[in-house]
Amino acid sequence: MSLNFLLIDDDEIERLKFARVLQKNNYPHNIIEARNGEEALDKLAQKEQLPDLIFLDLNMPKMNGLEFLRELKSNADLRYIPVIILSTSNNLQDLKEAYKTGAAGYIVKPLKYEDYVYKIKCLIEYWSINEIFKV
Repeated sequence: MSLNFLLIDDDEIERLKFARVLQKNNYPHNIIEARNGEEALDKLAQKEQLPDLIFLDLNMPKMNGLEFLRELKSNADLRYIPVIILSTSNNLQDLKEAYKTGAAGYIVKPLKYEDYVYKIKCLIEYWSINEIFKV
């Protein structure tokens, strides 16, 4: 089954790294990219291709990840889309706030590429077998 992912991260290298993991593992999933929360909300407002799953960085300009998550979860049409936090922050307060606001998962981006690949593969495989609510 092919899923649509919205990857929200201001770091182009992180977006390329995520796409590379999907490509190298022959995952058939589609990636929609946004550089910050505002851009992501604009893409979601178009409703052309709503994502099945959102991967969200926390530290971004304009609108950070937690601000985006609050906006998303306050929208009756979009609140059911699962959001996985992919962040370099291992701050306990960020973790607590993300879950309190409605995140479905929180992954700290590891420094080693092999560890990153492993974590992303586990995430993709888990969500590929999950029942996902289509809006």
